[in-house]
Amino acid sequence: MELLAYFKSILDMDRAPVVVCDLEHTIIYMNPVAVKRYHGDLTGKSLMACHNQKSCEMIEKVIKWFEASPENNITYTFRNDKENKDVYMVALRDDSDKLIGYYEKHEYRDHETMPLYDGIL
Repeated sequence: MELLAYFKSILDMDRAPVVVCDLEHTIIYMNPVAVKRYHGDLTGKSLMACHNQKSCEMIEKVIKWFEASPENNITYTFRNDKENKDVYMVALRDDSDKLIGYYEKHEYRDHETMPLYDGIL
C-alpha cells in the first residue's frame, strides 16, 4: 500500500478539523471533520476568502516567518475558550526543508470522556 494512503487515513480519522493549503492559500485537502465544520468541501478555493482582512494579514506574516528559517515550523494563533482548544499554524516542508504549504492544527484541552479501550474490552 502506498504511504500516501496511510497519511490520508491519519488525517481522515482525526477528530479535529484539518485544512491543508498550498503557498497560494488554495485549500488542497479537508478532512471529513473540517468539511462538516465549515459546511461543505472548500477544496480548490482560497483560504483567504474565508477570513477577514486582519486574519489574512496575519496568515501572510506567518508564511513569511515560515519561509525565513526551516526552524520556524509552528506558531500559536488563537485560543477558543468556548471549545476549550488552542489553534496553531504548522508549516509543511518537502524533503529538502523547502516550505510547500501549511495547515491549521486544533488541540482540544478537555479531558477524554471515552472509557479506556472503549468498545474493545
